[in-house]
Amino acid sequence: METVDAVVIGAGHHGLVTAALLADAGWDVLVVEERDRVGGAVASRSGDGWIEDEFSACHPLAVASPVLRALELEQHGLAWAHAPRPLAHVSGPDEGGVPLLPEAEDTAAGLEQEHPGDGQAWLDMVEQYRRVREPLLAALLTRWPPVKDTARLLARLGLREAPDLARLAVLPVTQLARETFGGRGGGQLLAGNAMHADIPPTAAGSGLYGWLMTMLCQDVGFPSPVGGAGQLAEALRRRAEAAGARVETGTGVARVVVGAGRAQGVELQDGRRVRARRAVVADTSAPALYGRLLAPEDVPEGLRRRMRRFTWDLPTLKLNLRLDAPMPWTAPAARGAGVVHAGHDVAGLTRWSAELEADAVPERPFALVGQMTTIDPSRSPAGTEALWLYTHLPRDLQDDARAVETVVAGCEEMLESLAPGWSRHELDRWVQTPADLQAADANLGHGAVGGGTQQLFQQAIWRPVTGLGGPRTHITGLYLGSAATHPGGGVHGGCGHLAARAALQDARWWGAPRRRLLVSALQRLHDTT
Repeated sequence: METVDAVVIGAGHHGLVTAALLADAGWDVLVVEERDRVGGAVASRSGDGWIEDEFSACHPLAVASPVLRALELEQHGLAWAHAPRPLAHVSGPDEGGVPLLPEAEDTAAGLEQEHPGDGQAWLDMVEQYRRVREPLLAALLTRWPPVKDTARLLARLGLREAPDLARLAVLPVTQLARETFGGRGGGQLLAGNAMHADIPPTAAGSGLYGWLMTMLCQDVGFPSPVGGAGQLAEALRRRAEAAGARVETGTGVARVVVGAGRAQGVELQDGRRVRARRAVVADTSAPALYGRLLAPEDVPEGLRRRMRRFTWDLPTLKLNLRLDAPMPWTAPAARGAGVVHAGHDVAGLTRWSAELEADAVPERPFALVGQMTTIDPSRSPAGTEALWLYTHLPRDLQDDARAVETVVAGCEEMLESLAPGWSRHELDRWVQTPADLQAADANLGHGAVGGGTQQLFQQAIWRPVTGLGGPRTHITGLYLGSAATHPGGGVHGGCGHLAARAALQDARWWGAPRRRLLVSALQRLHDTT
């Protein structure tokens, strides 16, 4: 039996962050990955001169994340590519689109031209973000519970402004748009960015998400790794290995071995056992950990009952296109934009979201579109465009072939209305259904890419189920370090960082009393039926 200090299950980007940080602390770390390459949902495929991202593609949170910045991945081969224009929102065929330009003053000038006063409203929003950026991102990504950074955030704002930021945290994006801008453009930028999560635009929390993603886009753009998203994962692997961690691909974990209330190691699918002296960290989905990797007798009834309430985010349908020329958008704002939010204005987004929540296939989809060659010319031959779009299906129809066909056809029609004649440029396509996404990465249950809904009822102390929040589980030495835990989906490394931080704290002699207290609290909570 091999013995190490820590086993990390899964080499997604969170798992690799965990491995690097534990190895930095001098731990002997083994990362075990079922796929034949690292990255999880941060991966690419290449062939015939084309590079296509399998899952995520544009990563503003990764560039801004204090977790990933501290790892200095540029020293391990990572480089970022940017489009001439980060973002455009195009809602209909008769509009020029709403551009978000690299400089805030230029974005504001366009909004001011549409409606007097909206330019200053944009600049005020940017200034507020710049003041709170550092403590806010630290609070979201580097500590749980974020007591210290929240105190710094409040001190930065002062008593007069802090209540308004707290209100923003629960504001629907439709209300935020209505309160902030007199014209349509600013609200469309906010609402389109809010749809990167699965929070309905009229629901609490969508305003905060839309504000944060919009401000990140204005701050760092919508960049993508040069050579494909997989280059981010490879840089993380090199960083972890440079610190001393070992990464083994093509090897799955059959189960987590538990004895005397403690995680003792793992049993691999090839029959080998690995003992963990200090920790087992699962970069897996919550259903995988509690429903497959742990034996039924190691999961309390109260936890099983709560896991039955676990909610995936909306199923994703992704259409990858190879075009022999750039997409012929009629809207000038969309030409040269790295990301295009296409198909609906704010009112249309509200209807689209309501149809999804009602388990109805929308007549006209809303789509996030990535023009990857525009961002990174290495993605395809000169003069061509590697383009993807993704949209959502209703939760109960993720396996319905007819629903998939209807949504694909709706996306084609929507593109035709915004870029007439685009299909003449199509060389090839690759459709990824929710089932395809799950088959490629088991963490993407039902084709959900966020590790579970990001609506408020499944965030913080309710993520993945009601508990204490954070990465600790009811088993000593076992941590959940994936998007299933706070702060949730996105390529930011926060979940892996928090898992490593918790494991390091618990391993110190002065951390033992708190560890016993927290584990005991979770056991008592989940044993209650």
